[in-house]
Amino acid sequence: MFDIDRWNEIFQTIRKNKLRTFLSGFTITFAILLFTILLAMGNGLKNSFSSAFRDNAENAIYIFPGSTSRSYKGLPIGREVQMETKDFNFITKSYKNQIQYATAVVNKNVQATYERETSSYSLRAVHPQEQFIEIVHIINGRYINELDIENNTKSIVIGNLVRDDLFPKGVNPVGKYLNLDNIMYKVVGVYDSDGGDRDKRIIYMPITTAQKLYGNNQDIDRINLTYNLNMTYNEAIDFGTELGNKLRERLKAAPNDQSAIFVQNFAEDAKASNQVYGTLVFVVIFIGSGTLIAGIVGISNIMVYIVKERTKEFGIRKALGATPRSIIGMVLFEAFFITAISGYIGLVLGMFIVRWMRKPLEEYFIKNPSVDNTTIFAATIVLVIAGVFAGYLPARKAAKIKPIVALRHD
Repeated sequence: MFDIDRWNEIFQTIRKNKLRTFLSGFTITFAILLFTILLAMGNGLKNSFSSAFRDNAENAIYIFPGSTSRSYKGLPIGREVQMETKDFNFITKSYKNQIQYATAVVNKNVQATYERETSSYSLRAVHPQEQFIEIVHIINGRYINELDIENNTKSIVIGNLVRDDLFPKGVNPVGKYLNLDNIMYKVVGVYDSDGGDRDKRIIYMPITTAQKLYGNNQDIDRINLTYNLNMTYNEAIDFGTELGNKLRERLKAAPNDQSAIFVQNFAEDAKASNQVYGTLVFVVIFIGSGTLIAGIVGISNIMVYIVKERTKEFGIRKALGATPRSIIGMVLFEAFFITAISGYIGLVLGMFIVRWMRKPLEEYFIKNPSVDNTTIFAATIVLVIAGVFAGYLPARKAAKIKPIVALRHD
């Protein structure tokens, strides 16, 4: 392997046959380069689909009341549908095995004041399980808990941008009191979110507190829940449809009146996204595999031609005392050297192009394209082995030819 004379022979052969060497190496380089780019784009598409759900649970279902679009049981068109806590309790009790997390929601806009700082924010009154539906990360203090719900406490959890807006830098808001529309609330936690700035400027409070202070009723604005992860997408879609139908029945709306109760089911989006992504992955794998196969065929053909072209040279070597084993070894070392170097060049170029394309590709919804080094390395090794194997068979055949026959070879 480290015989200096043998390597000198290989380099001398390469220098004498620059075009042949270039064509052999280009086949490998291009195959690895294209495979790397295609794989990176496939992973970028996967990241794009995943990011669509980054600030919400992927298995979320949101249920909103609306207004009726048709008369039903003597009730007029255009009637505003109002859900209440009893409807939320009915859903959670009736479908407890199908539901993972659930919360009723009351939304308001409030004016928040701390000392001299004032700003307007969205107020979201919820149950504790909302934390796992909207995916908020507590960075200081705690979230709303069951004691807050039972005792109607004036406790709030604020987003980190609310903290930055209202509180002096370095001040810990937990334990401080915030004025919301002239009512004082105690800050019990600060959260961060994977969503945008809007999601980080929401104030959460116990839903029972909001219902008591703002209207003194049991009205709710929507129901957020996540379905059991053991469900398939089709089962989850059917479950969302059943929830909508059941609420229309309870709220005296026509069974087919989609305007009365609107159900946003993430399972529908996830199913469609997975179908699109699956198709794209298949295309990427198909094209990438085809590229690798083309590279293997290309290097195989070139190696066959190289060995055939050097048949007379091998005859001279055998006449001078070279053994078949040394001839085969020389061809294999040359094939290994060319394919290994070419594969490495293709790998480096592919990684460079992938990094260079990251920002331009974001405009086409391909986020953070990247490649698994193990996969690319494995593909490179496959091509190197294929190149060596492609050189072995014709070299073995040529090494068996008698010197006199080889010298007559045209």
